[in-house]
Amino acid sequence: MTSFLSMDVSTREQWMEIVERTIEAQPRVARQLLDMVRGLSTISDGFSIDQMQHALQTATRAERDGADEEVIVASLLHDVGKLISVPNHPKIAAEILKSYVRHDVYCMVAYHQDFQGRYYYEHIGMDPNLRDQHRGQPWYQLAERFADQWDQKAFDPDYPVETLEHFEPMVVQVFSQAHSI
Repeated sequence: MTSFLSMDVSTREQWMEIVERTIEAQPRVARQLLDMVRGLSTISDGFSIDQMQHALQTATRAERDGADEEVIVASLLHDVGKLISVPNHPKIAAEILKSYVRHDVYCMVAYHQDFQGRYYYEHIGMDPNLRDQHRGQPWYQLAERFADQWDQKAFDPDYPVETLEHFEPMVVQVFSQAHSI
């Protein structure tokens, strides 16, 4: 344990100790995120399945369609922000992922609601073409694939999904080391 009472009096040695302990504790991040996915089982908000099943379905669809590991994990976690705020959930989930995935995967999650809106925004008085504002972005096709092929189709109570345990090694791998701080 370090002994400083405020950061302005900390030393390099103390920070090296903190960094070492933080690296050792990194597996807790994956465990906490898996618990967050489990927590989505308490949220249905009128859908035919709960949000954990939606997350598993989205990730299963991504995996079966040949997506890479970062995209699969992001597909699993794309709605964990709903545990905190439904309106802000894409940005919350994206910020959790930001240091661990490529920029295009981060954007896929951060803007997924703009892409999803194509399927229902007209029903609630919003512009269903919000995705158009992102045309030309290098991540546009990935976000479009995510929304159109996996996320918007992931509400089928009869769709055979992989278990959360199936995805656990991928979550552990992706969150084993941050790309940036």
